[in-house]
Amino acid sequence: MPAVALYPKQFITKGDLQMTNDITILEKNSIRSKIHVIRGQQVMLDFDLAEIYGYETKRFNEQVKNNIERFDDDFRFQLTDKEYENLRSNFSTSSWGGTRYKPYAFTEQGIYMLMTVLKGDLAVTQSKMLVRTFKEMKHFIQNNSHIFVELDNIKKHLFESDMHQKEADKKIKELFTLMDKYNVKDEQGIYFQGQIFDAYAKFESFLAQASKEIILIDNYVDLSVLNRLAKKKKGVNVIIYTDPKTKLTQQDIQAFNAQYPTLTLNYTTKTHDRFLILDNTILYHIGASLKDLGKKNFGFALLEPFLIQDLLRHL
Repeated sequence: MPAVALYPKQFITKGDLQMTNDITILEKNSIRSKIHVIRGQQVMLDFDLAEIYGYETKRFNEQVKNNIERFDDDFRFQLTDKEYENLRSNFSTSSWGGTRYKPYAFTEQGIYMLMTVLKGDLAVTQSKMLVRTFKEMKHFIQNNSHIFVELDNIKKHLFESDMHQKEADKKIKELFTLMDKYNVKDEQGIYFQGQIFDAYAKFESFLAQASKEIILIDNYVDLSVLNRLAKKKKGVNVIIYTDPKTKLTQQDIQAFNAQYPTLTLNYTTKTHDRFLILDNTILYHIGASLKDLGKKNFGFALLEPFLIQDLLRHL
């Protein structure tokens, strides 16, 4: 029997939301047909997601706007006129209804974030199905990467002019320059107010060192920190020690673990500073909460590994 997701077919009003009583079975193939590649990313459009989750598109977008701080530009973006017309030209116009506005596209991370915004058993069921579908498509691309490489090579020979090739070479050079810049080799440093990108790039380079476990000790962990921890390598476990008054909920933890297992949340009131422990062998002291990196001046330092066990014993 094929794997299925449930989505509402007809809407009824319940408060400000348009919910449903009538449930229709939706096969994974139907979800795949709603996934598009825009700006080099797999995305789903707001009106398709609204239908799956049981909202009118307008109400769905209102829910997102009410939690807009959770949806960075790499989670959700509005299509340009050209992008929208290109999509419409590739599909039957009848399937797009009377949509005249430029829809919003949600990336895989944005769809994961919807799981923390839309409540109820139906929302959890739909989110799990979407996560699994994206995961299956990602595995397909990875397992058939040679095909996509060959197609990409053909496209380059057919469509790229000499000017475009020079531009691509320039961007590759810039990429390697950035990789060199943020390679982890500094044992200590200071970042100043406004250096938000630089600070987060450094933090993500720290995470890249971990192959088994990340332990974060930070009293002020929120969803923005989980977004950064999602950049960890696959299979790396995360343990967080934070204040009992944290804004994180069990639903946030479950949503994270549905896509980036495994995260464990512990509470402590015994620490003031922030620490990052990687594979139980590397210890960083970080002068700012991870949700505030670059907002004010702060420093970081690599500490001696023998301090790790003492620190963990005193949490």
